[in-house]
Amino acid sequence: MNRTAVGGPRATVAAHGLRVTLPERWEARLYRRAAVHGGPADESHQPVLHLGNFALPPARGDFGTGAVEVMGPRHAFVALLEYDRDEAGTPLFAAARPTLIPADFAANALQRRLPGQLGCQRFFTENGRAFCVYAVLGSREHAATLLGEVGDVLTRVEVS
Repeated sequence: MNRTAVGGPRATVAAHGLRVTLPERWEARLYRRAAVHGGPADESHQPVLHLGNFALPPARGDFGTGAVEVMGPRHAFVALLEYDRDEAGTPLFAAARPTLIPADFAANALQRRLPGQLGCQRFFTENGRAFCVYAVLGSREHAATLLGEVGDVLTRVEVS
């Protein structure tokens, strides 16, 4: 199931036990990769939520490949990826949902280094479910504003 929402504060996307009501100018795509017989062993079949304050392209990798390349300096991208439930509470996922701060972001934290962008990746458990949040800010110059937007949209994500 692929859920999409674009728009103002009443636009909501919900599926797979995740729900987000979007702030203005943000888009969301929520999907779960279908199991492919003979597909890669590391391919995730868990829910993936993509959030961006720009038009998300239709073709994107789980960690935003395809989206981060079209970001401008005032754009932000967030991927919330669920891992297997047996990972919940393990040392990697032991933390509660993080509040991201400026010191969390660095160019060397990006999946793929792109000029001017900063990234952050954190793992956590919520409601017995293991997640990774991966966020990309379009520029250091606008990082404070973008981080405020990222923080706002992440507080709107509900996990049941």
